[in-house]
Amino acid sequence: MENLITDAGVDQFISGHEPYIREVLHDFWICCVSREASIMVRREVLTGKAKFGIGGSGKEVAQVAMARSFKKGDFRTGYYRDQTFMFAIGAADLESYFAQVYADSDHDRFSGGRQMASHFASPLIDDKGEFTNHKETFNVTADISSTAGQVARGIGVALASQKFREVPELADHPLNDQGEGISFFTIGDGSTSEGPFWEMMNAAAVMKVPMAVNVWDDGYAISVPKKYQTVKESISRALEGFLIDENKNGIRIYTAKAWDYPGLVEMYERAVSKIREEHIPALIHVMDMTQPLGHSTSGSHERYKSAERLDWERQNDCILKFGEWIIENELASQDELDKLKEEATKVVKKAKNAAWEKMTSRNRRDKESFTEVVREIYRSNGEPESIKEKYDKLGQIQFPKLSHIISVGRKISHDLALKNINHSKLTQWLQDKMAVLDEQISSNLYSDTAHSPLKIPEVKPTFTENSPVLNGYEILNQFFELSFERYPELFAFGEDIGKLGDVNQGFAGLQKKFGEHRIFDTGIREWTIVGQAIGMGMRGLKTIAEIQYLDYVIYALAPLSDDLATLRYRTDGMQMSAPIIRTRGHRLEGIWHSGSPMGMLLNSLKGMHLCVPRNMVQAAGMYNTLLQSDDPAIVIEVLNGYRIKERRPDNLGEFTVPLGQAETIREGTDLTVVSYGATLWIAMKAAEYLENYGISIEVIDVQTLMPFDTEGLIGQSVKKTNRVLFVDEDVPGGGTAYMLERTLSEQNIFEYLEIPPRTFSSREHRPAYGDDGDYTTKPNSEDVVMEVLNMLHQVNPEKYPVVI
Repeated sequence: MENLITDAGVDQFISGHEPYIREVLHDFWICCVSREASIMVRREVLTGKAKFGIGGSGKEVAQVAMARSFKKGDFRTGYYRDQTFMFAIGAADLESYFAQVYADSDHDRFSGGRQMASHFASPLIDDKGEFTNHKETFNVTADISSTAGQVARGIGVALASQKFREVPELADHPLNDQGEGISFFTIGDGSTSEGPFWEMMNAAAVMKVPMAVNVWDDGYAISVPKKYQTVKESISRALEGFLIDENKNGIRIYTAKAWDYPGLVEMYERAVSKIREEHIPALIHVMDMTQPLGHSTSGSHERYKSAERLDWERQNDCILKFGEWIIENELASQDELDKLKEEATKVVKKAKNAAWEKMTSRNRRDKESFTEVVREIYRSNGEPESIKEKYDKLGQIQFPKLSHIISVGRKISHDLALKNINHSKLTQWLQDKMAVLDEQISSNLYSDTAHSPLKIPEVKPTFTENSPVLNGYEILNQFFELSFERYPELFAFGEDIGKLGDVNQGFAGLQKKFGEHRIFDTGIREWTIVGQAIGMGMRGLKTIAEIQYLDYVIYALAPLSDDLATLRYRTDGMQMSAPIIRTRGHRLEGIWHSGSPMGMLLNSLKGMHLCVPRNMVQAAGMYNTLLQSDDPAIVIEVLNGYRIKERRPDNLGEFTVPLGQAETIREGTDLTVVSYGATLWIAMKAAEYLENYGISIEVIDVQTLMPFDTEGLIGQSVKKTNRVLFVDEDVPGGGTAYMLERTLSEQNIFEYLEIPPRTFSSREHRPAYGDDGDYTTKPNSEDVVMEVLNMLHQVNPEKYPVVI
């Protein structure tokens, strides 16, 4: 096992011992370093140098034991208590750890200053977006703060190992580790009460994936004891029904005490070797952990723990008992352990001070350059009190950062601008520094590599007189067949996608051709369907994950929003996963099969692309683009369009639809109607009707909502027609409001509008069942005709009537 610190001061204390004792003492040293780091983080927060601290005090011994079984090629999918493990495997150094505590964008190697303390990640892709060699590294998937949020990708990482071992088509994949890699999953005991944890455990057991599920049990979820969290007050006892049977169905369950170093090391070696060999998941329940520093820096655990509990925690501190075991077994003396603790304090303090100096020295340089610019303006304009008053406020900030300096600078700039005083140097300084801050904080939401979907070359569809006319589902079926032939690393899964071929037959017959190992059914578990896609994508596999209906995306919204959509951003471009989430929606029948919650998706999934094709040919073109790209996306097919006839392109497997490129479906001069998906055809029907009365309607299909009309086609149309109506079947204030806002703010259509723009969408309530329910709830062609005529009435009341 590789270790963190090669410090001469430490070596002199352990070098004289035999190898086994050196290893034990080094683990003790790592525990002491980690505990001291937690203590110092707390102090930094309390003294105002950092904003928040959270760590893994009380979990140290279990984590050094786990680290001994963690091999190169394995993946950690954990949470914000795992700093000791990170130190033990060498995936975190102390300066970077403190840099993250200080939100230092330049030196936080885990998130570029974007995540709070103890949220770790390791590079899984390089600067060009290419995957690194995961087989030769300790791999750490990026942490998130939401409780149990890591369960989704954890199972996907493990499933990738299964596929690498079992799928012949992956034999030549550069990341194929023959299934040796294990998903090491960690979670706090309180978070096992979350529904996704139980969904994940069931899915892992059913699929038989190599997953070590580690539960750190300190008896509390913040202030709430586990008697309110878990039946029988024990997650291992609660999961006894999952225990493996004689047919090897189920999971293995292991338990250990948090302070039992030799028992933990032995247990991990035994458990992990079984998982690695047999690909059967295991629960590892580490009990009797403590929280000597409480949950976080937001408060003291003395507020909710009894004196008896606090005393018990002091007596059963894992490092204390680890030291007692070392002495009892004559591996080292108390004096040697004390010297190790003293050296740990020195090393941590030195690293903390170095991290602080690196950050503050940059801030001092920024303040100095800012002061020079402001001083020149101040002196050349008679030393106005308003500048001095604003500048002096910087001195009231104990530890000013660049944002504080910029804030003061902008206030000074606003004052000078309103007084018509030239301050071009200050303006330039602010522009330069705001660009720096913008790059530090707001980059890498989407891919900017050569594989970005926005850089995939457009290949237009080709048609001949022999191009067949097929049902929409048949076009998709043929497209998916071509894709699975083209990409051996492509997988598809979801409810009813395997044997049935999906509920609308897009995958009909494909499981039989390509095998159950590549196209397969899942249980009704949207969280883990998405999780499978995220984790597999992080390991270089392409996936199409099916959510049967758009309404059901709500079940999967948390992992999509918290994990997948933020992955590239929260790692500052070090990790990515690019699955395609395939679903269908808009209108069919009833409350839960007619959803079109675009506003929910638009506001939750920044970092993903949102594709809304009008038909299955366009959907195929979007899939072709996305399968070549390195960004995640959700594709929403039109639910009632599968049996509509379409002409199949001759180059079905190659043609692409560029994301963000709107298309004019019908040209007109009197008014522009903007829509997508199912309502696009309603708009077309209305336009055709109005043409009979000499009214010329231009219809634009936006095709994708994220990105949105990057070439400004809507603005160009409005310049011509001077009127615009946005139509979809989301609720009011949803997708149509988004489209209107984008065109007003980005395409400046306001100056070209003769009358106010309008939006028309569904009613606020869910769509009722039956014909009357659909007609009353959703937009129809009569509604579009009504809106158009009523808008034109504002222009020429005599010519255009008001209708209902």
